Amino acid sequence: MEGYRPVEVKVWGELACFTRPEMKVERVSYPVMTPSAARGVLEAVYWKPQFRWLVREIVVLREPAFISILRNEVNSRASERRARSQIEHGAGYYAEEDRAQRHTLALRDVAYVIRADVGVGPGVTESPAKFRDQFRRRVKRGQSFAQPYLGCREFAAWFGEPLGDEKPIDRTEELGSMLFDIDYAAGEQGRGTPLFFSARMASGVLRVPAELYGG
Repeated sequence: MEGYRPVEVKVWGELACFTRPEMKVERVSYPVMTPSAARGVLEAVYWKPQFRWLVREIVVLREPAFISILRNEVNSRASERRARSQIEHGAGYYAEEDRAQRHTLALRDVAYVIRADVGVGPGVTESPAKFRDQFRRRVKRGQSFAQPYLGCREFAAWFGEPLGDEKPIDRTEELGSMLFDIDYAAGEQGRGTPLFFSARMASGVLRVPAELYGG
């Protein structure tokens, strides 16, 4: 490590759902943001193939509050193969016939500070400082490549620079097995292999073990 401070970004939103993978039908959120969701927010703001985001800490600024939502969803997964087959056979797709109402136990009025490092890829000669500075400039200007979201695409996230007076909630909790990332290199047929770790929130801060990134 270079001895630099991780980059920080404050994110918040009206709704969030960081789905526990053991729930097969109904969506039930973890009480806090997952590292994979945090990385998704960072990549929406700034990403280049030369580096990857290493999420170090997620600071929880508001007490978790759950809300029950009923949503209309379709049962089938969209795919190019299925679309081509429908075109070739003159078939159509009717969402009304494929719709199901599912329950979501989501979070409301969430706010976090994400702290992360930049890990450059093999053979990259550019300094990590370059990418950190570009990220900070984009956060300051409110720029993003895509709309960040909080677990589900319809749950938009807003972001900005931390003011410096943010304080984590006074809460310590064992969160159980939590999704860290999806390893697509090890998966079959592009589905990927989920990677988990034993998560713990200590005094309002979820720390991601460094060994998960190989160091």
